[in-house]
Amino acid sequence: MGLKLVSWNVNGLRACVSKGCFQEFMEKENPDVICLQETKLQEGQIEMDLPGYKEYWNYAEKKGYSGTAIFTKEEPISVTYGLGIEEHDHEGRVITAEYKDYYLVTVYVPNAKEDLSRLEYRQVWEDDFLAYIKKLEEKKPVIYCGDLNVAHKEIDLKNPKPNRGHAGFTDEERAKFDNVVNSGLVDTFRHFYPDLEGAYSWWSYRFNSRAKNAGWRIDYFVVSESLMPKVEDAKIYSEALGSDHCPVGLILK
Repeated sequence: MGLKLVSWNVNGLRACVSKGCFQEFMEKENPDVICLQETKLQEGQIEMDLPGYKEYWNYAEKKGYSGTAIFTKEEPISVTYGLGIEEHDHEGRVITAEYKDYYLVTVYVPNAKEDLSRLEYRQVWEDDFLAYIKKLEEKKPVIYCGDLNVAHKEIDLKNPKPNRGHAGFTDEERAKFDNVVNSGLVDTFRHFYPDLEGAYSWWSYRFNSRAKNAGWRIDYFVVSESLMPKVEDAKIYSEALGSDHCPVGLILK
């Protein structure tokens, strides 16, 4: 068995842990690394019982909002927080862990909001984030994962027609993800499953969406093309409960 990397938007880590869902998933899947988004907590608000894992946290300045974490069995060579850009680094959205053969980045991309009031900011973020990834790539290949808050193609959400122009499925957000895949980065899940329909990672809490599998695929593992020979499979753990997102994974040889 290769190396198992997992990404999960837990939509509030304390809730996910108190339901027992987080521990259950960790025991069942035993990932080598798990990257979290939307931890929604501050330092000292939770004690994780994860023997064998090193923990790295990036908290948002605003309480109960955003936030990311990486729990890893292998200690990284170095860990950095944020993009190093003042306007983007108040919300705890990025952690970068350097390993021998690659960088691993967990990211929680800003949501454009229902009224699209953050779409303009989101565009700036996307350009800056991609530039950050390409800069890392000059040193070694990159794996980045997380809630990217975009369904790239119509196949990536249950109801594309009525959702066109809505947050997460605007032409602008989709075009930014085109830039990603056109720049030598690979959407690993679609690489392995180009035509698989009904593969989603997020379901609204409304309208019984999860039971009907009326979802969106907005959680990704994106990797440098040069790393693809080492990638064995990409996964969606759709049966894992505890959040409105399910975990997604990457298996490395």
